[in-house]
Amino acid sequence: MSRRLALQSPLLISLVTASSLPSLPNLAVAQQATPSATDQPRTEVAPRGQRSTIRQITYGDWQKFCFKTPGTNQVCRTTISGNFDTGQSAVRADLIEREAGGKARLQLFLPVGMYLQAGVKLTVDHGKPHHIPYVWCLTNTCIAADVADAALIREMENGRKLQLEVVDSSVLSVSTTLPLGQFVSVHRGAPARTFKQEIDE
Repeated sequence: MSRRLALQSPLLISLVTASSLPSLPNLAVAQQATPSATDQPRTEVAPRGQRSTIRQITYGDWQKFCFKTPGTNQVCRTTISGNFDTGQSAVRADLIEREAGGKARLQLFLPVGMYLQAGVKLTVDHGKPHHIPYVWCLTNTCIAADVADAALIREMENGRKLQLEVVDSSVLSVSTTLPLGQFVSVHRGAPARTFKQEIDE
């Protein structure tokens, strides 16, 4: 069953996920790609307060999709998306893993209009926060991404909720909570669908 969870930001009204983005030839002027965490020191930001809850998001179920091209290792994406009651996309989280080793990657699709240098604070239940830097922005979505180590994946498998907290341009914190109840079974289970791409010689 989907869960209705509060999202504390008016800035999410125009967000769409990358899977449904229309053609976007121009990058947002004020939201162009920012240097990754390896390019610059992380900025510690103390929010001045927190926005009140004004919108609700309905999160769907976790799903797993895999992609296979001949001659390459299979790549799988364990994902969850949240929508407003209007049906408009709001937030998406992807855990991306490559078969036969390689580092897993956590990718978050979030709204524009945030204080990008602050990145995203990710917390499983009441555990230690993880910092995920923004890596790219388009006109109506920003992407935060980083390596997901084994410890973080274990936390997600054993956790009940995943909280994402960002800082907006007014230096106010904005948060939403994603359910983790299904994550472990979906992550460890067979994919809902495998997409195979054939390459013509």
